[in-house]
Amino acid sequence: MKVLELLDEIEEIVDTSTSFPLTGKIMVDAEEILEIVKEIRVELPDEIQQAQWIKDERQRILEEAKKEYETVINDAKRQAEVLTENDDIVVKSKMRADEIMRIAEENCKQLKLNTFDYIDSILFNFQDKMEQLNATHFADMFNQMETTFQNVNATLASNRNEIKDLAYKTQLDKEE
Repeated sequence: MKVLELLDEIEEIVDTSTSFPLTGKIMVDAEEILEIVKEIRVELPDEIQQAQWIKDERQRILEEAKKEYETVINDAKRQAEVLTENDDIVVKSKMRADEIMRIAEENCKQLKLNTFDYIDSILFNFQDKMEQLNATHFADMFNQMETTFQNVNATLASNRNEIKDLAYKTQLDKEE
């Protein structure tokens, strides 16, 4: 999965980046990180397309089940008409047709329920994978990035204040 590879790449950048001594801070190339984030955004639609495929597949399965149901019903009706040739056969054929209808309806109902269970399990697995992906990578990645940017800004502000103090002291020494 391309998104996971891109997240691994960000993790590798963070792991191999230059660190500031005694601060635990690192320096990363913002453009490189932002480019990877853009690629992740491009790749996410594939996951969404996969969900759409599952939805379409569900609809196709339901339509097939309905067609099969109608075919079974039509076959049962045809079979019942053939059996109506004489009185004794008519009674038996009606009983048989009723039985076939009942079985066909039960089979259709069971097929529908099995289809719903199958689609639900696919959607549940997909939802679980998306939650795992989000929990494992995105939240941590963005929290780490935010912390890193905050730390870099704090270090830069501290360095600027230090430079200003040195400049002020130099100005005082020059005036004395």
